Amino acid sequence: MTLLRTSFFNGIAVVVKMMTLLGINKILAIYVGPSGYAALGQFQNAVQMITVFSSGAINTGVTKYTAQFHEDESKQYQVWRTAGSITLCGSLLASLVIAIFHKELASYFLKDSAFAGVFLWFAVTLVFFTLNAYFLAILNGRKEVVRYVIANIAGSLFALLITTLMAMNMGLYGALVALAIYQSLAFFVTLAVCYKTKWFQVKNLFGRVEGPIAINLSKFALMALASAICVPISHIVIRNYLAGKFGWDMAGYWEAMWRLSSAYLMMVTTTLGLYYLPKLSELVCGDALKKEIKHGYKIILPLVMCCGVMMYVLRDFIISVLFTSDFLPMRELFAWQMIGDTLKIGGWILAYLMLGKAMFKMFVFAEILFSILFVVLTRVFTEHWGWQGVTIAHAVNYLLYWVFVWCATYSLLNEKIKVKG
Repeated sequence: MTLLRTSFFNGIAVVVKMMTLLGINKILAIYVGPSGYAALGQFQNAVQMITVFSSGAINTGVTKYTAQFHEDESKQYQVWRTAGSITLCGSLLASLVIAIFHKELASYFLKDSAFAGVFLWFAVTLVFFTLNAYFLAILNGRKEVVRYVIANIAGSLFALLITTLMAMNMGLYGALVALAIYQSLAFFVTLAVCYKTKWFQVKNLFGRVEGPIAINLSKFALMALASAICVPISHIVIRNYLAGKFGWDMAGYWEAMWRLSSAYLMMVTTTLGLYYLPKLSELVCGDALKKEIKHGYKIILPLVMCCGVMMYVLRDFIISVLFTSDFLPMRELFAWQMIGDTLKIGGWILAYLMLGKAMFKMFVFAEILFSILFVVLTRVFTEHWGWQGVTIAHAVNYLLYWVFVWCATYSLLNEKIKVKG
């Protein structure tokens, strides 16, 4: 599967997902408003952290080793059994903890215990949430792109349907519940897609936990935990800081800007995960790795730059169509956000090399360092440039990140022997 072909098939899913996300943005803009966006951002960050603690952390490792052992099905099954058992046990344990502390979680993340029921919904459906991600990781590692695309399209349509119905009928509370459950419902479609494959048997997916494999998966767990803890926490801290300094509406504008960036960058970020992670996991020679990375920069980076320019030029039209007039102040965030998004993708292409080669110490260090730096830069820049300083901090942070990962992977790209992962 080539980068272009993967991008094409993935593009089908991404177009559907982008359209559904943009539709969701419009629904949420109408029914929850700017301050509601801030609350959704807080809950989404909580979901990211909780799902990783409930064994979602190992899914990158599942993709990597499934791809690496593409010629040895018995090895693949050992990886899946180990990962499946960890995922099932971890998600059940996490569900119990969430159910017990649902009021405390609502008070901490959402600042209102009235939303405690949202976490109960999440607890009940968490096992399906994590199993959905687990099956998608296997499809990704096996490069079964068509099935992967079908499962993702189903998830996108579920998200749109459920969010629309619940936000319209229950406002912010309904939107939060929808965010908690839609991926869990998508599991049943993913299950149906996987059920038709030759490899899908319970004995291949759950069973004995192999010690050496669990240790290897733990490296990816550490990397995923670093991302899932540091990034959401930094966003929660920044969102609270913006709310305290400028008000919750301003925090909501930033959240809306961040969601918009995630939507238009989706083609790139999902292709990186779908194509680059399995591909870079297979390659063992520095020259081959360098060729693949250069190929990515030639195709991906110009695309991101063009999209960023279009987003900036059409910012007023985008806000009017995708949001409401209440969100017009966010136009001031576009310029530096688009610059930061381009720098982000430039760094992420190399960061996937660290993931593919299990450079877990360097990856974890980078996640911690640049999450802290984002918070620090936000506080410094907002003092000088007002609330737009948060997007200036975003751009400067990812410029430094790109330099860092280039230095971290330089020797790997120039060596001739296999790097152990």
